[in-house]
Amino acid sequence: MTAPAPTVSPELKALLRRVKLGRTLDTLPERLALAKARNLGHGEFLELVLSDEVTRRDTSSADLRARVAGLDPTMRLEHWDDTAAITYDHQVLDELVSLRFVDAAHNALILGPVGVGKTFLATALGHAAIRRRRSVHFERGDQLLKRLKISRLDNSHDSEFRKLLRVELLIIDDFSLQAFDAINTADIYQLIVERHQKTATIVTSNREPIEWLGLMADPLLAQSAIDRLQSSAYELVLDGESYRRRQKPVPGKPATQNPKPKQDHKQ
Repeated sequence: MTAPAPTVSPELKALLRRVKLGRTLDTLPERLALAKARNLGHGEFLELVLSDEVTRRDTSSADLRARVAGLDPTMRLEHWDDTAAITYDHQVLDELVSLRFVDAAHNALILGPVGVGKTFLATALGHAAIRRRRSVHFERGDQLLKRLKISRLDNSHDSEFRKLLRVELLIIDDFSLQAFDAINTADIYQLIVERHQKTATIVTSNREPIEWLGLMADPLLAQSAIDRLQSSAYELVLDGESYRRRQKPVPGKPATQNPKPKQDHKQ
């Protein structure tokens, strides 16, 4: 005969909510049962319950910070499919996943044709950084430059720029899709130069860095900025079939997240 589940008194519930531990009630009955089955001491039981709460708060905090950073919640390393027909240097990716490049204020260029997973991996690195409690900001290149240009109109440009300079990991996605005018070029130059060797930046692009130079309005500013960016950057080059095809919905099948990889990356 199965023993009845332990009950939690209304008084205990009220006390837990008063000290802002109300969410422990979600698992408390199971933890009480486990404590009884394993004959845990008071200290061991308290450690178990508080460990659950710390894990919950850490997860909730990471999810919130990832949303604020602009990261797609489905693009995480645990969802990357290593069986995709995409070639890249696994050693370079493992190095990036270690986040030593963030500690050293180095950069990462993730390059390759359309659809091979550049945005996915850049976002996944952002999530990894968030879990290590690093500040992260993700934004598409054209939107970032448009926002900075508009900020000049209401005198918030300096404030917006300071936010970008402070963030520990800045991810600029789809960089250099279009030509840059003089204002865009100046903003790129200032952003790269002032972050150089102070904070880390990830850039994804369908174009090679040599092509970026020809898209900028001022060749001298362009060369100075790109040389700094590239000189302290890891380069991860992807090639192969479109990764997006693996995310295409199939009739009769419910939508799912990307499958877990067969190969685990070091976190």
